[in-house]
Amino acid sequence: MRAFRFVTVDVFTETRFGGNQLAVFPDARGLTDAEMQALAAEFNLSETTFVLPPENPQNSARVRIFNRVREMGFAGHPNVGTAYVLGREDEESPRSYRFEEPAGLVEVTLVRDAAGRVTGAEVAAPQPLAIGATLPVALAAACAGIPEAAIVTARHQPTLAADGGNQRLLTEVTREGLAAASPDLGAFRRAVAEHPEATRGFLSLYIYCRDGAEVRTRMFSPLVGTWEDAATGSAATPLAGFLLHLDGADEGAWRMVQGVEMGRPSVMLARARRRPEGIRAWVGGSSVPVLRGEAVL
Repeated sequence: MRAFRFVTVDVFTETRFGGNQLAVFPDARGLTDAEMQALAAEFNLSETTFVLPPENPQNSARVRIFNRVREMGFAGHPNVGTAYVLGREDEESPRSYRFEEPAGLVEVTLVRDAAGRVTGAEVAAPQPLAIGATLPVALAAACAGIPEAAIVTARHQPTLAADGGNQRLLTEVTREGLAAASPDLGAFRRAVAEHPEATRGFLSLYIYCRDGAEVRTRMFSPLVGTWEDAATGSAATPLAGFLLHLDGADEGAWRMVQGVEMGRPSVMLARARRRPEGIRAWVGGSSVPVLRGEAVL
């Protein structure tokens, strides 16, 4: 029998049993790809991470991120939570980590309290903002399970965007639409079938309503088993970049609140800045530990 230590944390929250859950295997050496995927399915969380030695010794680690059904190139809250776990376990931890991931090198900076204790982290999206196709209002409304009138199009149509992770369909909605939304799996499947090139065979919907520097959000990704996500860093960063794109400013910052309707309120501090290579974005927040144990195989 082989035993592999794991830690679970709640990410983007200062309160246990809030935020987005994450399982982290700090030393995944010896696990096969199939075993990593099986463990992620067993935990049944939106993501589980596995930490391995880096291929390039100048980097901090190689981090593999799995959702319930497949490996991901990049995700936000898994990077924040993984850095938090590594930082809490090593009192001499560096100020920042550089993780090797399929989407590229991911920079994660630790956040500490006045006493120097690690309380969270901020992750940089690995690539500049990439704005994709727009999709019909009727499609976004059907996926969200809300009337078309609840989609706000004054600033933009439902728009696909990404910055290293899965692209998200960014859709502004009314406050009433945000509260009433409930994902329709059939509509998601139809959307992928009707727009295969734009969706690349996958669709994740990120709806939001904006009130100045605060943004309320909800994320639905039922095609991979995540009916709703409590906090989605890899959606917050393209949204921050996209909002900066719309505003026309050089930089901006937003407090994004997600997971309220699930009973797991999360706070993501997102920011974006124009650079020569394009719009770059970051998202950060606090984490709290919940469980420790071993998986026996």
